Amino acid sequence: MKKKIVPVIVALLLIVVVVIVGFGGMIWEKYSYGREPADLDEYFGVTEGELAIILQDEMIEEKAALRDGMVYFDLDTIHKYLNEGFYADMGEQRLIYATATDIINTQFGTGEYSDREGGHALEYVSCYAEGEKLYVAAEFVKKFTNYSCDLYDRHVQLYTQWGERQTMEAAKDTQVRVLGGIKSPILRELKKGETVELLEEMETWSKIKTSDSIIGYVENKRMTNPAKEAEIPVTDYVAEEYTSKSLEGKVSLGFHAIGGEGGNATLGEMAAEGKGINVIAPTWFSLTDNEGNFRSFASPQYVAEAHGYGLQVWGVWDNFNYKNETGAEVSSYEVLSSTTKRQQLVRNIVDTSAGLGLEGVNIDFEGLTEECGPHYVQFLRELSVLCRSSGLILSVDNYVPFHFNNYYRLDIQGVVADYVIIMGYDEHWHGSGDPGSVASIEYVSNGLDRTIEQVPSHKVVNALPFYTILWKTEGTEVTDQYITLNNVQDYLQRMNIQPEWDETTCQNYAEWESGAAKFQIWVEDIESINVKLNVMNVKNLGGVAVWRLGYGTPEVWELVASYLNR
Repeated sequence: MKKKIVPVIVALLLIVVVVIVGFGGMIWEKYSYGREPADLDEYFGVTEGELAIILQDEMIEEKAALRDGMVYFDLDTIHKYLNEGFYADMGEQRLIYATATDIINTQFGTGEYSDREGGHALEYVSCYAEGEKLYVAAEFVKKFTNYSCDLYDRHVQLYTQWGERQTMEAAKDTQVRVLGGIKSPILRELKKGETVELLEEMETWSKIKTSDSIIGYVENKRMTNPAKEAEIPVTDYVAEEYTSKSLEGKVSLGFHAIGGEGGNATLGEMAAEGKGINVIAPTWFSLTDNEGNFRSFASPQYVAEAHGYGLQVWGVWDNFNYKNETGAEVSSYEVLSSTTKRQQLVRNIVDTSAGLGLEGVNIDFEGLTEECGPHYVQFLRELSVLCRSSGLILSVDNYVPFHFNNYYRLDIQGVVADYVIIMGYDEHWHGSGDPGSVASIEYVSNGLDRTIEQVPSHKVVNALPFYTILWKTEGTEVTDQYITLNNVQDYLQRMNIQPEWDETTCQNYAEWESGAAKFQIWVEDIESINVKLNVMNVKNLGGVAVWRLGYGTPEVWELVASYLNR
């Protein structure tokens, strides 16, 4: 009997041992610390020649490139995170950076650049093209940007902002893991006494960044000595100041529409009408081809006569009048996207203005596509440099800003230009087939508010419409015609129409029927103009402009003159 029981007991004991060992193994497996190292290539998401980018305390999706031991960023990344002032001409293989007083050029694949002082050698290639991307050396970007860039094995650490950071020390040797959890793969060993930056503290684990910018998690119980540390900002680059020329008081500008050299003879008449104006802007210049050439109706005698009336002369350059007059093909994109053509145009504008004795340049480039936007902005940057050095005032005409035309970049214009003129009209425009006000007060006021968010108010000039539109709707057909401010009252009297004040648009409104046609008109007159001037005064604008001379009445010009003294 005993012989039979012993084997059973032994078997039971073995089962117990196996159970205990198995259970212990499970306990060990559950509570022991994992030792699996993280795949750092996978963690940083890089392949050979790539570097992850840690910006401040986050890894961004963009990557840097490592070439000949130097860090390079693609231009989109530079624009997004570091400095949007760099401009690339992929056709001419040139990288350009415009400051307040200089235009810096470097050729793709070269180790040199030029500025107003001449050529300068670099110890590295400034930039290189790879497919449709341009990569720029981090060190070259640093010449014009305050940021820090530290290179590590698979990543770079960038700082563009500085403040105060929270730190703590390792109380004992431990590990930095990919995620919070003792089984998470190990990113890095952390030695006792090593200081890390605390990014986020949780109940048992904290998100940290090591001194070599590896972001991971550590156990709270293994850390000690929390503290705060001031970060030292990078201030190596000191940007040149964008100085501005301005009139002593408010601008009062009258656009003088000139369609030929004979139009210059009307200056005396226009100056007499434009009571209170201190600037006259003749529409003399218009692009004539895709090479950047322009036609000119300019007259030195006109300039001398205008000066005799106490007026400054700001010549207007546009991109549409010659095309409208002749039907010639003129592509603003073709001109502005070529550095050679664009810079020649800039030089010719400034030389022509200086030769005529003009005080200012007015740019009126309309109908630009979003594709053309970056090239137009570069044109304004480069033009501002030469205007500033030549003592010319630079003013730029713009549509009322909306999200769909933000590529005109009022924020940049507000820095590089002396005056940003908002064409506060064409809410409903000729040929639109959509009857409505040319410039309701809400349209004007909201447009100015959006402008002032981006441009200092003392640089903003609002242009008033001295015209309105008469709308005719017959069935589904909508036609329209312009009526100038100095003719609208006569027209309404002839038609025996008495408009009534509309509080919504702050304009006198009338509608009537004749036969099968319905007529509508939102009148610009002394009352509507007065409301606009009052709103402009409250917003502390830099002045007023009028489209155009020849359209006003003495009473309305009295209002404009009084606005200057408000």
